[in-house]
Amino acid sequence: MLHRFLRNLGLVVAVFVGGIALADERPNILWLTCEDNNVNWVGCYGNPHADTPNIDALAAEGFQYMHCYANAPVCAPSRSTWITGVHAISMGTHPMRSRYPIPHDRIRYYPDLLKDAGYFVGNEKKTDYNIGGRDDKSAWDTDKANWDQLKQQQPFFMVINSTKSHESKAFGDVNQTEHDPKNVRLAKYHPDIPDIRKNYAHYHDQMKKMDADIGLALQQLEQAGLAENTIVIHNSDHGGVIARSKRFLFNSGTHCPLIIRIPEKFKHLRPAEPGTKIDDLVSFIDMTKTWLDVCGAEKPDYLQGKVFLGPNKESRDYHVSFRTRMDERCDNVRAIRDRRFLYIRNYMPYAPWGQHLNYLWIMRATQAWEEHHKAGKTDSVTGRFFGPKPMEELYDTSVDPDNVNNLIDDPRYAADIKRLSQALDRWQLDHFDAGLLPESEVVRRSEASGKTIFEMVRTPSLYDVPALQQASARALSQDPENIDRLYEDLRAKDSGVRYWGIVGCFLLQESTPLDINEVRQAIQDESHHVRAMAAWILYRAGDRAAAQQCWNQLLQESSYASLKVFNIIDWIGDGIEPYAESMKQCNFDHGGYVGRMKEYMGVAEKPEKKKRAK
Repeated sequence: MLHRFLRNLGLVVAVFVGGIALADERPNILWLTCEDNNVNWVGCYGNPHADTPNIDALAAEGFQYMHCYANAPVCAPSRSTWITGVHAISMGTHPMRSRYPIPHDRIRYYPDLLKDAGYFVGNEKKTDYNIGGRDDKSAWDTDKANWDQLKQQQPFFMVINSTKSHESKAFGDVNQTEHDPKNVRLAKYHPDIPDIRKNYAHYHDQMKKMDADIGLALQQLEQAGLAENTIVIHNSDHGGVIARSKRFLFNSGTHCPLIIRIPEKFKHLRPAEPGTKIDDLVSFIDMTKTWLDVCGAEKPDYLQGKVFLGPNKESRDYHVSFRTRMDERCDNVRAIRDRRFLYIRNYMPYAPWGQHLNYLWIMRATQAWEEHHKAGKTDSVTGRFFGPKPMEELYDTSVDPDNVNNLIDDPRYAADIKRLSQALDRWQLDHFDAGLLPESEVVRRSEASGKTIFEMVRTPSLYDVPALQQASARALSQDPENIDRLYEDLRAKDSGVRYWGIVGCFLLQESTPLDINEVRQAIQDESHHVRAMAAWILYRAGDRAAAQQCWNQLLQESSYASLKVFNIIDWIGDGIEPYAESMKQCNFDHGGYVGRMKEYMGVAEKPEKKKRAK
C-alpha cells in the first residue's frame, strides 16, 4: 500500500514496472461488461438491425477486436477464469454453479494484485466466480461506482456490469416489441418461424437497453473529468443468447465483442490508430494478465493467459474453450480454434445438443423451435440441434460463422484437423484438464485426498492426466481394433481408465460384438459411473432387467452418479415408470440439479407435501 500512502501525501512516485509508469502516470481502467451476447447482436460487428449506438461509437473511438473468444460459454466458469487468470477447467471450477474450493494461498484474485500495486478496485456488482472458500466480494474495495470517490482514489480499476442483456431478459412476452421482427438476421440453424423472429426482436430491445447502460457510464466518466486518464474496455462475459448459443462452444456461444478505448495520454499502449479493427486472436484468459500488465501490477507465474496489449504483447496461436455440466444436464466438450478453423471434440457424443434444460426452455424461441422440430418441419440444418453429436467437428468460420457445415470427414482438411487435435492434446496436458472424468468422480477423489481439485489434478498418483487422455482417446476412436485394449482398460487399477474403457465399449456396441461377460463384471465396479454406463450397454443388448436393477439401486442409495443416471434414463426416452419410486427416494443433491431433473421428469414432491412433512 506504499504507493497509495505516498499518493495521499501528494507526492509523485516515479516507479516503472514493465514499461508502465506507476502512481500518477498509471491509467485508470473502466471495464464495462455485459452478459450473454455474441458479436451478432452488436451493430459495429456487422448486424444492420442491431441498435447499439453507444457501443458502436466507442468502437469508432477505440479498437474493435474481431477475434475475441470466451473460454466458457456460460457465466460462472467464465468469470471464474477471469477473476483468477487460470482456466476454470484447470482448477475444477468448470461445472456450472458448483463453487468447489481452490487453494487461495496459491491463487490470488486479480484485484488483490491490483491493490498491492496501489489501485483502488471496485466492482458493480456481478461476481459469480463459482469458487468456494472465499466470499466473492472480499477482493473489492467497493461495489458501487461513486464517481466522486473514484476521482479521489486514482488510479482505480472499476468494473460495471450491465444485466440488461442477460438470458432472462429474453424470456417473457415476445409479442410487444419495439424492434420489428421482420428486421432480424436469423442464424442459419434457426428455422424462420414467427416466434423465433419475435424472440430475436425482443432480445434486440434488451440489447438497446444494455447499450444505454454503457452510454450512461461513459457519460458519467466524462462528466467526472476522468476520461483523459481512463482506458475503457467493453465486452460480454460469453456468447448467446437464443438457443444453441449460450452454453455451446460454437461461435454463437464464444465469439464476443471486445472494444478498448485508450486516451491520448496512454497512446503507447494503442495497437493501432483509433477506429481500427484488430485481427489478433484474443482469449478471455488473456484479459487478467493484460490488465495486470497495463497497470504495472505483479503477474504471477500461475497465470495462464498472454498479454495482448501494450509493449509487452505476446502472440497467441490458439484459443481453447470448454463445456461440461450445464445446470442439470451432463456433457463434456472441448474446442480449440485459430482465427479460421474451429475444432470441437465431444467426449459425450451420446448426449444430444438439444437436451431439455429447464432454464433454457423458459424462452419462447426454444419452445417454438422444439415444437417445429417435433412437427417434422425442420431440415438437416435446422433440426440438427435435436440429434446426436458427432465425435468431432470442424468448421471453417471464415465462410461458415454459424457453424452448420461440419468438415470433419473432408480429406482436404485432414492436416488442419490433425494440427488442431494435437494442439488440444498438448493444451490439456499443460493445463491439467480437470474434466477428463465425470464431475462427481473428480469431486470424490478430491475430497478423499483432502486436496482441492486444483491440487489433486496436479498429483499424478491421484489423477494421471496422460493416462486418462490416452484412455479417452481410445474410447472416442470407435476403432474395433481397440476392443481387446478396451477390455484391458476395464480391468485397470485406475477407475478413471476403467470409466473410459466402458465408454469405449458403449461407443462400439452398435458396430462391434461385445463380450457381455466383461460388461457384467463392470456393472459391479467400485465406480458408480462405470456401473451406470455398463448398465446402459446391457439395456441396449436386451437385458433391461439388469440395467434397471443397477440404476434403481444407484438412485435408491443416492449415488454420487445419480445426476448421470437421471440423464441416461431421459436420453433413452423409454419412460420413467420402472424408476419413478427410486427417483423419489434419491437424496443426492448435486447443487439442487437432481431436484431439477425430478421436476422435469415429474417425480418431484409437491410443495404442499413438503409442508406437511415438516
